[in-house]
Amino acid sequence: MSRSLKKGPYIDEKLLKKVKKLGPRSTEIIKTWSRACTITPEMIGFTFGVHNGKDFIPVKVAEDMVGHKLGEFSPTTKFSRHGGKMQRQLETKRVKK
Repeated sequence: MSRSLKKGPYIDEKLLKKVKKLGPRSTEIIKTWSRACTITPEMIGFTFGVHNGKDFIPVKVAEDMVGHKLGEFSPTTKFSRHGGKMQRQLETKRVKK
């Protein structure tokens, strides 16, 4: 469910201060745990290290990301594979080739 329009988007104040402190064209990664923060136009061009629970995933913000949340670009789970007999057969075929 999205945030109420009268409240406006959630933007972390500390994160905005860090963005304004760094100049444009800065290559420094800004680390953040604020996955719920909405991406604003001021953030375009910066690289954020978004925490996924274990590491910081680098996310370079582009124009088409405005309005989305930072957490959308840093997955928290890792897909290993589907299991079962059928998957093992497919893997053995790949190894043989």
